[in-house]
Amino acid sequence: MSSQQLYQGRCFCGAVEFTVSGEPVAMGYCHCQSCRQWSAGPVNAFSLWPPEALSVTRGADNIDCYNKTPGSSRKWCKRCGGHLFTDHPGMGLVDVYAALLPQLAYVPALHVHYQEAVLRVRDGLPKQRDLPEAMGGSGEIVAE
Repeated sequence: MSSQQLYQGRCFCGAVEFTVSGEPVAMGYCHCQSCRQWSAGPVNAFSLWPPEALSVTRGADNIDCYNKTPGSSRKWCKRCGGHLFTDHPGMGLVDVYAALLPQLAYVPALHVHYQEAVLRVRDGLPKQRDLPEAMGGSGEIVAE
């Protein structure tokens, strides 16, 4: 019987700690305006997990949530403002920001919402205009 990989993460101040178990469903970069504004950066590195893989181990009472749209529930630490994860109920997945999982070997497979990109990345990875079909998008690939 093999043991399941466990990754530990925390907010910026450490008031919230969590683990994710197993392996992510997908890893990549999101270029949508919402992610760029939320992350205060030109692109967001995501890792998507089944919700049952995520466990808050400390400080759950320090987590707050904001819903700009029904498709995303963005969560952060009320103490430090550190971003934690985003629930995507329509996809049945949670995005645990890759930067919060230092033990995870981050291997991105694609870029999503590339039509909104402000930073062009020439890395040879597929560039989805919006999202893959399996995630409710068009599946359309655009040029780097």
